[in-house]
Amino acid sequence: MVFQLSEELIFPNPKYADETGLLAIGGDLSVNRLLLAYTNGIFPWFEDQGDIFWYAPQPRFVLFPKQVKVHKSMQKWMDKTTCTITENKAFEQVIQNCAAIKRTQEDSTWISNQFKQAYMRLHELGFAKSIEIWQNNKLVGGLYGVQLNNCFFGESMFHTVSNASKLALIHLCKRHQYKLIDCQTHTPHLEFMGAEFIDFDDFLEIIQQ
Repeated sequence: MVFQLSEELIFPNPKYADETGLLAIGGDLSVNRLLLAYTNGIFPWFEDQGDIFWYAPQPRFVLFPKQVKVHKSMQKWMDKTTCTITENKAFEQVIQNCAAIKRTQEDSTWISNQFKQAYMRLHELGFAKSIEIWQNNKLVGGLYGVQLNNCFFGESMFHTVSNASKLALIHLCKRHQYKLIDCQTHTPHLEFMGAEFIDFDDFLEIIQQ
C-alpha cells in the first residue's frame, strides 16, 4: 500500500513499503521532514509532476566501512594517482554533477532543482556532506549524502575520470568512523566494493542508536 502524505509531519511505518520499496507519495523536502525520514530508514528518491516519492527498501543494502574492499588494481591506481581529495569544498558542484547523470531509459535526472535546494539546506546546517576528487584543479569525481546519528546515507556519486568515485567512497570509509553507509539500493559496483544486504530491523537499530 502506498500512502499519500499530507502537510502533517509524519510518515507511515516503513515496513509498509511495497516490494519495490515505495512507501509514500507527497509531502515536502523541508529539513524537519528529511531528518525524520532518514532517522526512520526512509528517503526521497525522485520527484514526478510535483509529487515526491519516498522509499524504504527492505532488506537494506549497506556498506560497513571497515569491510570496504580495495582491490589490487584500485590500490595500484591510488598509489600513483595525482588526484587530490577534499571534503565539503564544492558541495554544490558535486550535486550539480550528480544531477547531470541521466537515469537509465529516462530523459531527465532524478535530482530536480527542488532536491538540489533541499540538500543544500541540509549541507548548510551540517547534515549533508560531500567528498570531492580533483585532478589538475578540476573536479573529476565525488559523492554526497546525509550524515546523521554517526551514519552516512549516500545519495549519489559521479566521476568523469575512471576510479574517481571509488576513491571518494574509500576515503569516506577510511577517514571517518561511521557505523554504516546506507547504499539504499543494490548495484554491482557497490557490491564489488563490499556492500551487502542486511535485515531492515537490524538497519533501523543501527541508525537509531
